[in-house]
Amino acid sequence: MQLHAAVAESLERWHQMVFSGDLSALPAIVDADAVFRSPLANKPYASRQAVVLVLNTAYQVFQDFTYRRQLASDDGLSVVLEFSASVGDKQLKGIDFIRFNEAGKIVDFEVMVRPLSGLQALGEAMGARIGAQVGAFKVPA
Repeated sequence: MQLHAAVAESLERWHQMVFSGDLSALPAIVDADAVFRSPLANKPYASRQAVVLVLNTAYQVFQDFTYRRQLASDDGLSVVLEFSASVGDKQLKGIDFIRFNEAGKIVDFEVMVRPLSGLQALGEAMGARIGAQVGAFKVPA
C-alpha cells in the first residue's frame, strides 16, 4: 500500500532522525494529543511531551538499534516497523505500531517487545531514567 503523502514525509524524517541519532526534530512530527502505548504499562501516556520523552529515552537506552521491515495499512495512515536492538547484554526484537493523522503527525505510537528478558532489561533501564517523570503523563482511569 502507498502511504499518505504527509505520512511518507514524516516517516522519512523519523527514519533520518533514528539513523543520525538526533531526535531533536521529533516534536515537529508528533501531534499535541498523541499517545504512547508502552509494552510495560496498561494505560497509555498522553501528550506530545510524553511521546517525545519516552522515544528520546528509549533511543538512548537501545544499542545497535536497526529497523528490519516496514509494512503499511490500507488507508496509508499507519505503519508497522520491525526492529532489533540490545539493552545491555540482552537482545530483543520489537514492533513499532505508528498511526499518523492526515497532516502527517504521529497520533499513536505503540511498542511491543520480545523476549521477556529483553523487555525486562528495557523496563529497568527506562525506569531508572524516567520512571518518576513519565507517570505524570499516564491517562487516568
